[in-house]
Amino acid sequence: MQLRPIRTQREHQAALKEAKALWNAPGGSPKVDRLEVLSLLIEAYEREHYLIADPDPIDLLHHVMEARGLVRKDLEPFIGSRARVAEVLNRVRPLSLEMIRQLACRLNLPADILIRGYDLKRAA
Repeated sequence: MQLRPIRTQREHQAALKEAKALWNAPGGSPKVDRLEVLSLLIEAYEREHYLIADPDPIDLLHHVMEARGLVRKDLEPFIGSRARVAEVLNRVRPLSLEMIRQLACRLNLPADILIRGYDLKRAA
């Protein structure tokens, strides 16, 4: 396969197949160089054709809690009282700027996702 931009689904599939075949190439070999360039081409194609939307802030918090084995009490230093954490996670109260700062800095979460708007539940 000649290295050139990937423009079609068929070319993408062929590039993936070749990358898989080159995956265990010995370090420093021309095959590793080819794999590196091929990976860049694959990444460029996928960035254009397979966009993955960022999660909403509350979905991100739920995912991080599950992935890191955190419970609601673990969020209290960043969000506030137990009731405040419940309100945020239940989409009753929005994240404040200070909450976003705390979560971003102390839990290393992406502030650009936390600051996005999201739907809140209406009060009963």
